[in-house]
Amino acid sequence: MKKTASAVWQGGLKDGKGQISTESGALKSNPYGFNTRFEGQPGTNPEELIGAAHAGCFSMALSMILGGANLTADRIDTIAEVTLDKVGDGFEITAVHLILKAKVPGASEEQFKELANKAKEGCPVSKVLKGAKISLDATLVS
Repeated sequence: MKKTASAVWQGGLKDGKGQISTESGALKSNPYGFNTRFEGQPGTNPEELIGAAHAGCFSMALSMILGGANLTADRIDTIAEVTLDKVGDGFEITAVHLILKAKVPGASEEQFKELANKAKEGCPVSKVLKGAKISLDATLVS
């Protein structure tokens, strides 16, 4: 299976503008640039897109792992905080912190945390980001 996304960039780093699109059409010519990445202007940036991908992938992986334990979540809410740090002459994604709140009837706190950590380690996006520190706060909601 292959999925594609594309980016078009015009101009210099600080004055240039870009657009990001996905094959599915979920993103279609969404603007991004230096100002949206580093100055908080409206538009997207690569780090929040990686965060969205990680949160979505982790949530699906957790659902699968819960199913393997004969559990089904009523709700899984995941936030991914992506850290971009200056390292040497450039920048690096150094960490992703996953914040999970889930309602899983029948799960004990210990079982839930064990399964959530298994999802954190096994999700394909976690694997591709293994150079970054990936942490998890998991809260079982009753």
